[in-house]
Amino acid sequence: MTILERLFSIEGKVALVSGGSRGIGEMIAGAYVDAGARVYISSRKAEACERVANELSQRGECFAVPADLSTTAGVENLAGEIAAREPAVHILVNNAGAAWGAPIEEFPEEGFDKVWMLNVRAVFFLTARLMPQLRNAASADDPARVINVGSIDGIRVPDLQNYPYSAAKAGVHMLTRHMAHHLTKDNINVNAIAPGLFPSKMTKFLFDNIEDPEDLPLVPRGRAGRPDDIAGIAIYLASRAGAYVTGGVVAVDGGVSTHG
Repeated sequence: MTILERLFSIEGKVALVSGGSRGIGEMIAGAYVDAGARVYISSRKAEACERVANELSQRGECFAVPADLSTTAGVENLAGEIAAREPAVHILVNNAGAAWGAPIEEFPEEGFDKVWMLNVRAVFFLTARLMPQLRNAASADDPARVINVGSIDGIRVPDLQNYPYSAAKAGVHMLTRHMAHHLTKDNINVNAIAPGLFPSKMTKFLFDNIEDPEDLPLVPRGRAGRPDDIAGIAIYLASRAGAYVTGGVVAVDGGVSTHG
């Protein structure tokens, strides 16, 4: 085994990626499948979840477990379904999320509540419900991994009026640190990825106004994110290479967050 294989292999591990049927979640799920993990993906829309799982299954092991994580029942059902199939879960990626934008005077309560329920509450309770499986996968040399997907909008103030989204993502970052502090005794590492501009349904309206994603002067790296950019950090945090990293919030944004 080469040093790269020893450090970055996740072959044979079991991973769950919430919101895994599109965008960044699909990018992470695809990377894990290609790296030899057995991957479960969830999303609210069952048809899309099944379609993406079938596509990824052409490259490895991928299974669909549809769930609406904006509800308590959805979180409980997903955790129960995974627990029934897998005694141990090595990697949990809390990626499912929602955004909502409106002027402050017009912001609907239901929009604010939906964003917080999915982006923060579901992260906490899905992790909590899967603690037995995470503990079963964990060891001192190879901790189980929880990877929460935050956002650079939780690091610096965005131009958009997406108030609950930026606040929720900042909450995800602090929740990550808080869980990391307490779960290290269980040999569970908890980290967050804070992506910048990547193509997804959530950012489609931005890309519709961008002529060339490979030429973005406002991004220090000069371009939008690509699947390999998110795959690299997701594999690093899930592999032996990231075994000593916990409580981190890693910006993957081409340098946008350096603007403050």
